[in-house]
Amino acid sequence: MAANTSNVTAALPKPMKATSNGAFQHENPLDYALPLLILQICLVVAFTRTLAFLLKPLRQPRVIAEIIGGILLGPSALGRSERFLHTVFPPKSMTVLDTVANIGLLFFLFLVGLELDIRSIRRTGKKSLAIAGAGITLPFLLGIGTSFVLRSTISKGSAHAPFLVFMGVSLSITAFPVLARILAELKLLTTDVGRIAMSAAAVNDVVAWILLALAIALSGSNTSPLISLWVLLCGVGFVVFSVYVIRPLLELMARRSPDGEPVKEIYICITLSLVLASSFVTDSIGIHALFGAFVVGILVPKDSPFPGVLIEKIEDLVAGLFLPLYFASSGLKTNVATISGAQSWGLLVLVIATACFGKIIGTMLVSRMIFKVPFREAAALGFLMNTKGLVELIVLNIGKDRKVLNDQTFAVLVLMALFTTFITTPIVMAVYKPARKGAPYKNRTVKRKDLDTELRLLACFHSSRNIPTMINLVECSRGTRQRGRLCVYAMHLMELSERSSAISMVHKARKNGLPFWNKKRDDRDQMVIAFEAYQQLSSVTIRPMTAISALNTIYEDICTSAHQKRAAMILLPFHKHQRVDGSLESLGHSLQEVNQRVLRHSPCSVGILIDRGFGGTTQVSASDVSSKIVVPFFGGSDDMEALAYGMRMAEHYINLPLISNYSSFNLLYDLPFLIKLARYDNV
Repeated sequence: MAANTSNVTAALPKPMKATSNGAFQHENPLDYALPLLILQICLVVAFTRTLAFLLKPLRQPRVIAEIIGGILLGPSALGRSERFLHTVFPPKSMTVLDTVANIGLLFFLFLVGLELDIRSIRRTGKKSLAIAGAGITLPFLLGIGTSFVLRSTISKGSAHAPFLVFMGVSLSITAFPVLARILAELKLLTTDVGRIAMSAAAVNDVVAWILLALAIALSGSNTSPLISLWVLLCGVGFVVFSVYVIRPLLELMARRSPDGEPVKEIYICITLSLVLASSFVTDSIGIHALFGAFVVGILVPKDSPFPGVLIEKIEDLVAGLFLPLYFASSGLKTNVATISGAQSWGLLVLVIATACFGKIIGTMLVSRMIFKVPFREAAALGFLMNTKGLVELIVLNIGKDRKVLNDQTFAVLVLMALFTTFITTPIVMAVYKPARKGAPYKNRTVKRKDLDTELRLLACFHSSRNIPTMINLVECSRGTRQRGRLCVYAMHLMELSERSSAISMVHKARKNGLPFWNKKRDDRDQMVIAFEAYQQLSSVTIRPMTAISALNTIYEDICTSAHQKRAAMILLPFHKHQRVDGSLESLGHSLQEVNQRVLRHSPCSVGILIDRGFGGTTQVSASDVSSKIVVPFFGGSDDMEALAYGMRMAEHYINLPLISNYSSFNLLYDLPFLIKLARYDNV
C-alpha cells in the first residue's frame, strides 16, 4: 500500500508556487502561479478587447468577441503551437485559471440576478408568456430528437438521460443580457417587437436556469435516480430558505441605505459574503456554485439604491478582468479541429438548423397564428429569441466537466451558439425596419406667423449640472401670452455602455432605444424631478423623457424624438463647462460630436447652450429682473431665428444674450449665458 501511494504521489504534477524570486535569481516567472496568471489576464483582456473593437462596425455584442477570442487562444488556432500553449497556458496552471474565472463568473451571475426583476416577470402579458413557452418547448423537443442522432454518431457512450436534457437546454436558451444589448443597439426596445422580446427573454432566462438545475441533478456520477431527486429537493429547499431568511436580511440593509446617503461598507461586505456562502451551499448540494450567486442577485430589492451601489462596486473588475478568463477557459476546451470529415460538418449543420428552426419557427407560429403579429415583426422576434450567450457557454462547460459532452460535441455546440448570435443583428436589421419618423409638420422654428401657437422645445441634459441653467432658460422662454403656451420635453441623455448597470437600467425602464416616457412614479429618473417641481410653479408643460443609447448614435434618438413630438427647437448643452477661474473646460470630444451630429440631422432649429454662470442654484424670477437682451444680427435665417427667440424672451426682460456664431465670443465674453442658434433649413 505504501509503495502504491508513493508511486501515485510521484506521478502527480508538482504544484506551482505563488511567486518567484525574480529573473535575476535565475527563476522564470512563468513557472509561478501569480505572474503567470497576471500574464494570462493581460493577454486575454487585450486580445478580446481588440476583437471587440474590430467587430464594432458590425454592431456585434462584446460576447461574440469574447467567445471568438477564447476559441482563437485555444487549440483551434494559437494553441496549435505547443510552445505557446505550454508557455502561456500550461496544464499545471489551469486549476488556478479556472478557479479565478469561476469566481469572476459567480459575481457576474450575481449581477445578472440583479438585472432580473421577478415582479416584472409576474406582470408579463399572455402574448409574451405564450411566445416564451413556444420558444422553449419546440427547441427543447428538437434538441432531444437531435441528441439521438448525436449519440449514434459522435457521442457514443454518453449517459442517456443527462445528454438528452443538456441538448434540450442548450438549444432552448435565450440570452437575456445579450438580447437586451442587441435591442438597445438597434433601437428596437420601444417597438412592440422589443417589448415582447424583452419580456419573453426574461421568462426564458428563469426557465433555463431551472432546466439547467435539472440537467445537473441528472448528470451526477452516481446514476441512482434517488440521488438526483435528493439534489433537486435540496435545491428547492435552498431557494425556500433564501426567500424567507436571506431576502429579509437584504431588505433590511436596503431600507437602511436611503437614497442620497452612502451605503455602509459592512452592508457591501455582508452581501458579497452571502454570494460566496450561497455558492458554497449550492455546490455542496450538487447543483452548481453559480446557482447560489444567481439566487442572491434575484433576491436583492430592486426599488432602492442598494443594487446600484453593488453594481458600481464590482462590475468593472468582474466584467472587465475576470469574466474574459471564463471565455478563455472555455476556448481552451474547444478544439474546432475535432470537427473533421463530412459526417462531423453535416452534424454541425444539423444542430445549427435544428436550433434556428426550433426558436424561429416556434416563435413565428405562435406570433402569427395566435396573436396575428405581422410577418416581418414575427420573423424579427424569432431571430431575436434565437440569441445565445454566456448562459449557453455555462451549460456546455458544465456538460463537458461532467463528461456528458465529449470534445467533438462540445465544439459543435459552441460553434452553434456563436453562429446563431452572430447572425441575429444583420438579419434583424434586414428583416425589420420600423418607421421612426412621422409626417412632415409645421412650426419647425421659433419664428412663425401665428405667435399664439404652442411652442415646443426639446431640452436635453447630460447630468444634474445642466438642469439649473436649462430651467432658467425655460423660464426666460415662456413669454407672457395667454394662448401661446410653452411645452418642454426634458430629455435626460444617458450613455449605453458595456456595463451591467446599463442593461439593468434598460430592463428597469423596459423601454429604451428611442426615449421612453416616465409614467410610473416609482421607477422614474430622479433628475427629472427638478423639472416636474418647476412645472408646479409655472404655466409651462414639462414632459420628462430619457434616452439610453451609445453616444455615437444618441443623436438619432434626439432627432427622431424632436420629429415625433413636433418640436420647434432642440436645446443642447455645450460640450464645455465654465471653471472657477472663468475658463471653459472640455467635457469630452464625444459630446461635441453628439452636438455636431444633431446639427446635421435635426428636423428643426437647434440651440447650443453655453453656460457662463447663468445656471446658479436658484430659478430666475422674471418679475424681479429687468435687463437687456443682445442679439447680434448679421442677416440670414439663423440670425432671424435668433431674433425671434430673443423677442420672445424680451417679454420677460431677462438678461439673456443670444449670438448666431462662435466668432462673437470675445465681444460678449462677460455675458452670463450664450446660445448658438441654427435654423432647421440651414442645418
